[in-house]
Amino acid sequence: MNAIGLVILTSLILEFGLRILSEVLNLRSSQAELPETFKGFYDDGRYQRSQEYLSARTRFGWCSATTFLAVTIALWFGGGFGFLDERLRSWHLHPILTGMLYIGTLALLRAALTLPFGVYATFVIEKRFGFNTTGWKTFVADRVKTALLAVFLIGPLLAIILGLFEYINRFPWLYCWVGVTAFMLCIQFIAPRWILPLFNTYSPLPKEDLRSAILSYAQSIDFPLENVFVMDGSRRSTKSNAFFTGFGRNRRAVLFDTLVAVHTLPELIAILAHEMAHYKKHHILWSLGVGILHMGFLLFLLSLFVSSQPLFEAFYVKRTSVYGGMVFFAVLYSPLDLLVGCLLNGLSRRHEREADRFAVATTGGGRALADALKKLSAHNLANLTPHPLCVLLNYSHPPLLERIKAIETLDSMIS
Repeated sequence: MNAIGLVILTSLILEFGLRILSEVLNLRSSQAELPETFKGFYDDGRYQRSQEYLSARTRFGWCSATTFLAVTIALWFGGGFGFLDERLRSWHLHPILTGMLYIGTLALLRAALTLPFGVYATFVIEKRFGFNTTGWKTFVADRVKTALLAVFLIGPLLAIILGLFEYINRFPWLYCWVGVTAFMLCIQFIAPRWILPLFNTYSPLPKEDLRSAILSYAQSIDFPLENVFVMDGSRRSTKSNAFFTGFGRNRRAVLFDTLVAVHTLPELIAILAHEMAHYKKHHILWSLGVGILHMGFLLFLLSLFVSSQPLFEAFYVKRTSVYGGMVFFAVLYSPLDLLVGCLLNGLSRRHEREADRFAVATTGGGRALADALKKLSAHNLANLTPHPLCVLLNYSHPPLLERIKAIETLDSMIS
Protein backbone atom coordinates (compact mmCIF):
# COMPACT_ATOMS: atom_id res chain seq x y z
CA MET A 1 0.00 0.00 0.00
CA ASN A 2 1.33 3.44 -0.90
CA ALA A 3 1.02 6.66 1.10
CA ILE A 4 -2.31 7.69 -0.48
CA GLY A 5 -3.81 4.30 0.33
CA LEU A 6 -2.65 4.61 3.93
CA VAL A 7 -4.19 8.08 4.21
CA ILE A 8 -7.49 6.86 2.77
CA LEU A 9 -7.67 3.81 5.02
CA THR A 10 -6.79 5.84 8.12
CA SER A 11 -9.37 8.50 7.24
CA LEU A 12 -12.12 5.92 6.69
CA ILE A 13 -11.41 4.26 10.03
CA LEU A 14 -11.26 7.60 11.86
CA GLU A 15 -14.52 8.72 10.27
CA PHE A 16 -16.15 5.43 11.26
CA GLY A 17 -14.83 5.79 14.82
CA LEU A 18 -16.06 9.38 15.11
CA ARG A 19 -19.56 8.40 14.02
CA ILE A 20 -19.65 5.48 16.46
CA LEU A 21 -18.41 7.75 19.27
CA SER A 22 -21.11 10.33 18.51
CA GLU A 23 -23.81 7.65 18.62
CA VAL A 24 -22.50 6.16 21.88
CA LEU A 25 -22.57 9.64 23.43
CA ASN A 26 -26.03 10.14 21.95
CA LEU A 27 -27.34 7.03 23.70
CA ARG A 28 -25.75 8.10 26.98
CA SER A 29 -27.30 11.57 26.74
CA SER A 30 -30.81 10.12 26.92
CA GLN A 31 -32.59 11.29 30.06
CA ALA A 32 -34.55 8.83 32.14
CA GLU A 33 -37.13 11.49 33.01
CA LEU A 34 -39.36 13.15 30.43
CA PRO A 35 -38.46 16.85 29.95
CA GLU A 36 -41.04 19.07 31.63
CA THR A 37 -42.13 20.87 28.46
CA PHE A 38 -43.30 17.59 26.87
CA LYS A 39 -45.51 16.47 29.73
CA GLY A 40 -49.04 15.98 28.50
CA PHE A 41 -47.81 14.91 25.07
CA TYR A 42 -45.86 11.82 26.14
CA ASP A 43 -46.84 9.38 28.80
CA ASP A 44 -44.13 7.46 30.65
CA GLY A 45 -44.61 4.39 28.48
CA ARG A 46 -44.30 6.28 25.20
CA TYR A 47 -41.22 8.18 26.35
CA GLN A 48 -39.58 4.90 27.31
CA ARG A 49 -40.63 3.57 23.91
CA SER A 50 -38.86 6.48 22.18
CA GLN A 51 -35.62 5.63 23.98
CA GLU A 52 -35.94 1.97 22.99
CA TYR A 53 -36.52 3.06 19.39
CA LEU A 54 -33.39 5.22 19.47
CA SER A 55 -31.37 2.32 20.85
CA ALA A 56 -32.69 -0.14 18.27
CA ARG A 57 -32.00 2.17 15.33
CA THR A 58 -28.55 3.10 16.63
CA ARG A 59 -27.41 -0.48 17.13
CA PHE A 60 -28.82 -1.43 13.75
CA GLY A 61 -26.85 1.47 12.26
CA TRP A 62 -23.66 0.15 13.86
CA CYS A 63 -24.25 -3.24 12.29
CA SER A 64 -24.89 -1.84 8.80
CA ALA A 65 -22.00 0.66 8.94
CA THR A 66 -19.56 -2.02 10.13
CA THR A 67 -20.69 -4.35 7.35
CA PHE A 68 -20.27 -1.70 4.65
CA LEU A 69 -16.81 -0.74 5.89
CA ALA A 70 -15.73 -4.37 6.12
CA VAL A 71 -16.99 -5.18 2.61
CA THR A 72 -15.30 -2.08 1.18
CA ILE A 73 -11.98 -3.00 2.76
CA ALA A 74 -12.32 -6.65 1.67
CA LEU A 75 -13.07 -5.60 -1.92
CA TRP A 76 -10.17 -3.17 -1.82
CA PHE A 77 -7.48 -5.45 -0.38
CA GLY A 78 -8.85 -8.51 -2.14
CA GLY A 79 -8.12 -6.82 -5.46
CA GLY A 80 -11.78 -6.63 -6.41
CA PHE A 81 -11.57 -3.19 -8.01
CA GLY A 82 -8.69 -4.27 -10.22
CA PHE A 83 -10.26 -7.63 -11.08
CA LEU A 84 -13.51 -6.00 -12.23
CA ASP A 85 -11.59 -3.43 -14.27
CA GLU A 86 -9.51 -6.03 -16.10
CA ARG A 87 -12.52 -8.26 -16.75
CA LEU A 88 -14.54 -5.42 -18.31
CA ARG A 89 -11.57 -4.16 -20.34
CA SER A 90 -11.21 -7.64 -21.83
CA TRP A 91 -14.57 -7.16 -23.54
CA HIS A 92 -13.04 -4.32 -25.64
CA LEU A 93 -16.06 -2.06 -25.37
CA HIS A 94 -16.21 1.70 -25.82
CA PRO A 95 -14.58 3.44 -22.79
CA ILE A 96 -17.83 5.16 -21.82
CA LEU A 97 -19.78 1.88 -21.93
CA THR A 98 -17.02 0.15 -19.96
CA GLY A 99 -17.20 2.94 -17.39
CA MET A 100 -20.95 2.71 -17.05
CA LEU A 101 -20.71 -1.07 -16.59
CA TYR A 102 -17.96 -0.64 -14.01
CA ILE A 103 -19.82 1.92 -11.94
CA GLY A 104 -23.14 0.13 -12.51
CA THR A 105 -21.71 -3.18 -11.26
CA LEU A 106 -20.41 -1.56 -8.09
CA ALA A 107 -23.79 0.16 -7.62
CA LEU A 108 -25.54 -3.21 -7.98
CA LEU A 109 -23.22 -4.76 -5.41
CA ARG A 110 -24.00 -1.93 -3.03
CA ALA A 111 -27.74 -2.31 -3.65
CA ALA A 112 -27.51 -6.05 -3.01
CA LEU A 113 -25.71 -5.37 0.26
CA THR A 114 -28.23 -2.69 1.23
CA LEU A 115 -31.31 -4.79 0.50
CA PRO A 116 -31.29 -7.10 3.56
CA PHE A 117 -30.68 -4.13 5.83
CA GLY A 118 -33.61 -2.30 4.23
CA VAL A 119 -35.82 -5.34 4.72
CA TYR A 120 -34.85 -5.66 8.38
CA ALA A 121 -35.28 -1.95 9.10
CA THR A 122 -38.71 -1.85 7.45
CA PHE A 123 -40.26 -5.16 8.43
CA VAL A 124 -38.62 -5.72 11.82
CA ILE A 125 -37.62 -2.46 13.52
CA GLU A 126 -40.30 -0.17 12.10
CA LYS A 127 -42.94 -2.86 12.52
CA ARG A 128 -41.87 -3.55 16.10
CA PHE A 129 -42.45 0.08 17.03
CA GLY A 130 -45.76 0.35 15.20
CA PHE A 131 -44.65 2.49 12.25
CA ASN A 132 -44.48 0.18 9.26
CA THR A 133 -47.50 -0.16 7.00
CA THR A 134 -45.48 -1.11 3.89
CA GLY A 135 -46.48 -4.33 2.19
CA TRP A 136 -44.04 -6.49 0.27
CA LYS A 137 -45.57 -5.43 -3.03
CA THR A 138 -44.98 -1.75 -2.28
CA PHE A 139 -41.50 -2.43 -0.92
CA VAL A 140 -40.42 -4.26 -4.09
CA ALA A 141 -42.15 -1.76 -6.39
CA ASP A 142 -40.35 1.16 -4.71
CA ARG A 143 -36.98 -0.40 -5.33
CA VAL A 144 -37.76 -1.31 -8.91
CA LYS A 145 -38.95 2.23 -9.65
CA THR A 146 -35.86 3.70 -7.95
CA ALA A 147 -33.60 1.47 -10.02
CA LEU A 148 -35.36 2.43 -13.25
CA LEU A 149 -35.11 6.12 -12.41
CA ALA A 150 -31.39 5.67 -11.78
CA VAL A 151 -30.97 3.98 -15.15
CA PHE A 152 -32.98 6.49 -17.18
CA LEU A 153 -32.03 9.69 -15.32
CA ILE A 154 -28.65 9.16 -13.67
CA GLY A 155 -27.37 6.85 -16.43
CA PRO A 156 -27.34 9.47 -19.22
CA LEU A 157 -25.85 12.06 -16.86
CA LEU A 158 -23.09 9.62 -15.93
CA ALA A 159 -22.39 8.94 -19.61
CA ILE A 160 -22.06 12.68 -20.27
CA ILE A 161 -19.64 13.15 -17.35
CA LEU A 162 -17.54 10.18 -18.45
CA GLY A 163 -17.47 11.48 -22.01
CA LEU A 164 -16.49 15.01 -21.05
CA PHE A 165 -13.62 13.85 -18.83
CA GLU A 166 -12.57 11.35 -21.52
CA TYR A 167 -12.51 13.70 -24.52
CA ILE A 168 -12.27 17.32 -23.26
CA ASN A 169 -8.68 18.25 -22.53
CA ARG A 170 -9.15 21.69 -20.96
CA PHE A 171 -11.40 22.24 -17.97
CA PRO A 172 -13.66 19.20 -18.40
CA TRP A 173 -14.92 19.71 -14.84
CA LEU A 174 -16.35 23.09 -15.87
CA TYR A 175 -18.43 21.58 -18.68
CA CYS A 176 -19.57 18.85 -16.28
CA TRP A 177 -20.54 21.47 -13.73
CA VAL A 178 -22.76 23.23 -16.28
CA GLY A 179 -24.40 19.93 -17.24
CA VAL A 180 -24.96 18.77 -13.67
CA THR A 181 -26.37 22.18 -12.70
CA ALA A 182 -28.85 22.01 -15.59
CA PHE A 183 -29.81 18.51 -14.47
CA MET A 184 -30.35 19.63 -10.85
CA LEU A 185 -32.55 22.54 -11.94
CA CYS A 186 -34.55 20.33 -14.29
CA ILE A 187 -35.23 17.82 -11.51
CA GLN A 188 -36.60 20.62 -9.31
CA PHE A 189 -39.25 21.32 -11.93
CA ILE A 190 -40.15 17.81 -13.05
CA ALA A 191 -40.05 15.99 -9.71
CA PRO A 192 -43.40 17.25 -8.32
CA ARG A 193 -45.34 16.44 -11.47
CA TRP A 194 -43.59 13.36 -12.86
CA ILE A 195 -41.35 11.65 -10.30
CA LEU A 196 -43.03 11.91 -6.89
CA PRO A 197 -46.39 10.60 -8.21
CA LEU A 198 -44.62 7.37 -9.18
CA PHE A 199 -44.36 6.56 -5.48
CA ASN A 200 -47.37 8.22 -3.86
CA THR A 201 -50.82 9.52 -4.67
CA TYR A 202 -51.31 13.28 -4.29
CA SER A 203 -54.91 14.41 -3.91
CA PRO A 204 -56.27 17.93 -3.43
CA LEU A 205 -56.98 18.59 0.23
CA PRO A 206 -60.60 17.47 0.78
CA LYS A 207 -61.25 19.55 3.92
CA GLU A 208 -62.62 22.83 2.59
CA ASP A 209 -62.23 24.71 5.90
CA LEU A 210 -58.57 23.70 6.21
CA ARG A 211 -57.88 24.42 2.55
CA SER A 212 -59.48 27.87 2.81
CA ALA A 213 -57.52 28.66 5.97
CA ILE A 214 -54.22 27.64 4.37
CA LEU A 215 -54.87 29.65 1.19
CA SER A 216 -55.99 32.63 3.28
CA TYR A 217 -52.77 32.50 5.30
CA ALA A 218 -50.69 32.16 2.13
CA GLN A 219 -52.41 35.25 0.72
CA SER A 220 -51.74 37.18 3.92
CA ILE A 221 -47.97 36.71 3.51
CA ASP A 222 -48.10 37.25 -0.27
CA PHE A 223 -47.20 33.64 -1.02
CA PRO A 224 -48.57 32.37 -4.37
CA LEU A 225 -50.28 29.06 -3.73
CA GLU A 226 -52.97 27.53 -5.89
CA ASN A 227 -53.63 24.25 -4.12
CA VAL A 228 -52.72 22.02 -1.20
CA PHE A 229 -52.24 18.27 -1.58
CA VAL A 230 -52.57 15.31 0.75
CA MET A 231 -50.10 12.47 0.25
CA ASP A 232 -50.97 8.89 1.16
CA GLY A 233 -47.98 8.52 3.47
CA SER A 234 -49.93 5.94 5.47
CA ARG A 235 -49.22 3.44 2.66
CA ARG A 236 -45.72 3.06 4.05
CA SER A 237 -45.63 4.41 7.59
CA THR A 238 -47.70 5.90 10.36
CA LYS A 239 -45.13 8.69 10.76
CA SER A 240 -46.17 12.24 9.88
CA ASN A 241 -44.62 15.06 7.90
CA ALA A 242 -45.27 18.00 5.57
CA PHE A 243 -43.21 19.61 2.83
CA PHE A 244 -43.08 21.96 -0.13
CA THR A 245 -41.52 20.93 -3.39
CA GLY A 246 -40.92 22.40 -6.83
CA PHE A 247 -40.84 25.92 -8.23
CA GLY A 248 -43.29 28.22 -9.96
CA ARG A 249 -46.43 26.54 -11.26
CA ASN A 250 -45.05 23.13 -10.25
CA ARG A 251 -44.84 24.18 -6.59
CA ARG A 252 -46.79 21.93 -4.24
CA ALA A 253 -47.68 22.15 -0.58
CA VAL A 254 -48.00 18.58 0.68
CA LEU A 255 -49.44 17.23 3.93
CA PHE A 256 -49.15 13.57 4.90
CA ASP A 257 -52.57 12.05 5.50
CA THR A 258 -51.27 10.88 8.88
CA LEU A 259 -50.55 14.52 9.75
CA VAL A 260 -54.01 15.77 8.81
CA ALA A 261 -55.59 13.02 10.88
CA VAL A 262 -54.09 14.02 14.25
CA HIS A 263 -53.39 17.77 14.17
CA THR A 264 -55.72 20.70 14.71
CA LEU A 265 -56.32 23.39 12.08
CA PRO A 266 -54.08 25.98 13.85
CA GLU A 267 -51.31 23.40 14.17
CA LEU A 268 -51.48 22.53 10.47
CA ILE A 269 -51.40 26.22 9.56
CA ALA A 270 -48.33 26.67 11.79
CA ILE A 271 -46.57 23.69 10.19
CA LEU A 272 -47.20 25.01 6.68
CA ALA A 273 -46.23 28.52 7.78
CA HIS A 274 -42.84 27.12 8.73
CA GLU A 275 -42.54 25.44 5.32
CA MET A 276 -43.63 28.59 3.46
CA ALA A 277 -40.99 30.53 5.38
CA HIS A 278 -38.28 28.57 3.61
CA TYR A 279 -39.51 30.08 0.34
CA LYS A 280 -40.13 33.56 1.72
CA LYS A 281 -36.66 33.63 3.30
CA HIS A 282 -35.09 32.24 0.10
CA HIS A 283 -33.76 29.19 1.93
CA ILE A 284 -34.61 26.96 -1.01
CA LEU A 285 -32.54 29.10 -3.35
CA TRP A 286 -29.74 29.26 -0.80
CA SER A 287 -29.69 25.48 -0.47
CA LEU A 288 -29.81 25.03 -4.24
CA GLY A 289 -27.02 27.56 -4.73
CA VAL A 290 -24.83 25.96 -2.07
CA GLY A 291 -25.52 22.56 -3.62
CA ILE A 292 -24.43 23.83 -7.03
CA LEU A 293 -21.24 25.37 -5.60
CA HIS A 294 -20.52 22.16 -3.71
CA MET A 295 -20.93 20.15 -6.91
CA GLY A 296 -18.52 22.49 -8.73
CA PHE A 297 -15.99 22.05 -5.92
CA LEU A 298 -16.37 18.26 -6.12
CA LEU A 299 -15.92 18.17 -9.90
CA PHE A 300 -12.86 20.42 -9.69
CA LEU A 301 -11.26 18.12 -7.10
CA LEU A 302 -12.21 15.12 -9.21
CA SER A 303 -10.34 16.65 -12.16
CA LEU A 304 -7.18 16.74 -10.02
CA PHE A 305 -7.36 13.07 -9.07
CA VAL A 306 -9.20 11.36 -11.93
CA SER A 307 -5.98 10.28 -13.66
CA SER A 308 -3.71 10.09 -10.63
CA GLN A 309 -1.53 6.99 -10.97
CA PRO A 310 -0.77 6.86 -7.21
CA LEU A 311 -4.51 6.85 -6.49
CA PHE A 312 -5.02 3.85 -8.78
CA GLU A 313 -2.01 2.10 -7.27
CA ALA A 314 -3.54 2.63 -3.83
CA PHE A 315 -6.50 0.50 -4.96
CA TYR A 316 -4.29 -2.08 -6.72
CA VAL A 317 -5.56 -1.11 -10.19
CA LYS A 318 -2.94 -1.24 -12.95
CA ARG A 319 -4.37 1.11 -15.59
CA THR A 320 -5.95 4.54 -15.12
CA SER A 321 -9.44 5.34 -16.39
CA VAL A 322 -12.00 8.07 -15.91
CA TYR A 323 -14.53 5.69 -14.36
CA GLY A 324 -11.98 4.23 -11.96
CA GLY A 325 -10.85 7.71 -10.98
CA MET A 326 -14.45 8.67 -10.19
CA VAL A 327 -14.94 5.64 -7.94
CA PHE A 328 -11.63 5.97 -6.10
CA PHE A 329 -12.03 9.72 -5.69
CA ALA A 330 -15.43 9.10 -4.08
CA VAL A 331 -13.74 6.88 -1.48
CA LEU A 332 -10.94 9.42 -1.01
CA TYR A 333 -13.41 12.28 -0.58
CA SER A 334 -15.72 10.46 1.85
CA PRO A 335 -14.02 11.66 5.09
CA LEU A 336 -13.85 15.25 3.77
CA ASP A 337 -17.55 14.98 2.98
CA LEU A 338 -18.13 14.59 6.72
CA LEU A 339 -16.73 18.08 7.30
CA VAL A 340 -18.71 19.54 4.39
CA GLY A 341 -21.82 17.83 5.75
CA CYS A 342 -21.31 19.49 9.14
CA LEU A 343 -21.18 22.91 7.47
CA LEU A 344 -24.28 22.22 5.36
CA ASN A 345 -26.18 20.92 8.39
CA GLY A 346 -25.19 24.05 10.31
CA LEU A 347 -26.63 26.21 7.52
CA SER A 348 -29.80 24.11 7.49
CA ARG A 349 -30.26 24.47 11.27
CA ARG A 350 -29.90 28.23 10.91
CA HIS A 351 -32.61 28.23 8.23
CA GLU A 352 -34.90 26.15 10.41
CA ARG A 353 -34.61 28.65 13.26
CA GLU A 354 -35.44 31.49 10.87
CA ALA A 355 -38.44 29.58 9.56
CA ASP A 356 -39.70 29.03 13.11
CA ARG A 357 -39.40 32.74 13.87
CA PHE A 358 -41.26 33.62 10.66
CA ALA A 359 -44.07 31.17 11.47
CA VAL A 360 -44.47 32.55 14.99
CA ALA A 361 -44.49 36.17 13.78
CA THR A 362 -46.98 35.65 10.93
CA THR A 363 -49.46 33.34 12.65
CA GLY A 364 -49.84 35.56 15.67
CA GLY A 365 -48.06 33.34 18.19
CA GLY A 366 -46.03 30.21 18.77
CA ARG A 367 -48.40 28.05 20.78
CA ALA A 368 -49.76 26.15 17.76
CA LEU A 369 -46.29 25.52 16.29
CA ALA A 370 -44.88 24.38 19.62
CA ASP A 371 -47.81 22.02 20.19
CA ALA A 372 -47.48 20.68 16.65
CA LEU A 373 -43.79 19.91 17.18
CA LYS A 374 -44.52 18.23 20.50
CA LYS A 375 -47.21 16.07 18.93
CA LEU A 376 -44.93 15.18 16.03
CA SER A 377 -42.09 14.22 18.36
CA ALA A 378 -44.36 11.99 20.44
CA HIS A 379 -45.99 10.43 17.38
CA ASN A 380 -42.65 9.74 15.64
CA LEU A 381 -40.80 8.68 18.85
CA ALA A 382 -38.20 11.40 18.34
CA ASN A 383 -35.03 11.68 20.41
CA LEU A 384 -35.57 14.69 22.67
CA THR A 385 -32.03 15.00 24.08
CA PRO A 386 -29.45 14.33 21.35
CA HIS A 387 -25.77 14.78 22.16
CA PRO A 388 -24.17 17.96 20.70
CA LEU A 389 -21.63 15.91 18.70
CA CYS A 390 -24.43 13.90 17.10
CA VAL A 391 -26.27 17.14 16.30
CA LEU A 392 -23.11 18.57 14.73
CA LEU A 393 -22.59 15.52 12.51
CA ASN A 394 -26.14 14.53 11.60
CA TYR A 395 -28.87 17.04 12.42
CA SER A 396 -30.29 19.29 9.71
CA HIS A 397 -32.80 20.63 12.28
CA PRO A 398 -32.08 22.03 15.76
CA PRO A 399 -32.89 19.64 18.62
CA LEU A 400 -36.57 19.75 19.55
CA LEU A 401 -36.04 21.09 23.06
CA GLU A 402 -33.99 23.96 21.68
CA ARG A 403 -36.60 24.74 19.02
CA ILE A 404 -39.52 24.69 21.42
CA LYS A 405 -37.78 26.85 24.02
CA ALA A 406 -36.97 29.42 21.33
CA ILE A 407 -40.57 29.35 20.04
CA GLU A 408 -42.02 29.73 23.54
CA THR A 409 -39.66 32.65 24.21
CA LEU A 410 -40.83 34.39 21.03
CA ASP A 411 -44.43 33.63 21.93
CA SER A 412 -44.06 35.25 25.35
CA MET A 413 -42.55 38.35 23.72
CA ILE A 414 -45.50 38.65 21.33
CA SER A 415 -47.99 38.14 24.13
